[in-house]
Amino acid sequence: MSLLACYGGSFDPVHLGHLAVALAVRDALDAEVALVPAADPPHKDATHADAGDRVRMLELAAGGETGLHVDTLELDREGPSYTVDTLRLLRARQGPHRPIAWVVGGDSLLQLDRWHRWREIFAHGHVLAVARPGSPLGIDDVAERAPAVERQVGFRRRPTAALADSPAGGFAVLDLPELRPESSTEVRQRIATGGDWAAMLPPAVAGFIRERRLYGYGAAPEPSL
Repeated sequence: MSLLACYGGSFDPVHLGHLAVALAVRDALDAEVALVPAADPPHKDATHADAGDRVRMLELAAGGETGLHVDTLELDREGPSYTVDTLRLLRARQGPHRPIAWVVGGDSLLQLDRWHRWREIFAHGHVLAVARPGSPLGIDDVAERAPAVERQVGFRRRPTAALADSPAGGFAVLDLPELRPESSTEVRQRIATGGDWAAMLPPAVAGFIRERRLYGYGAAPEPSL
């Protein structure tokens, strides 16, 4: 049974860096990747675009990419988007045997012990951490910066390919091949101030932002080409 890798986030907006992570996970693990937009991120401020627009941007970004789809599970329920609750519902939907992994960035992994009922995550799925170049997530690296996290994930470590061999309980690290410069915060700032921003997004997403005039688009003149 193939691995279902769930990549959650605000995606406000989705950019090429997000897409690169999703494609790297898909290709490295031969996985089905679900992009899971958060309704109410517990660890962040309120989103800047509404849920419907964020979903549509994700659909445009994933369009035509085999193995990627958008799952609105967190938008379809009330309350904060706690990962443990999302995984519990995904497990109920997928059944007891489907391998499921929750994808996190390196910064999020090092703060995993601040997440709601974080130890229970492993009862419902694996954790797959994506390491950016220059920010390794080896045993010593995590132990030095987040000892409580390493105590929980250390004995769970396994090769990425092995996540598909069991439904839950594992931890693996996927090293990204290149450092991506994009961030949603910078995209929003550039749009609002008339900076150069479109190259940071899939073209269809950039077109949607212009059409919907999101993130203050049009408030400041864009640079001439």
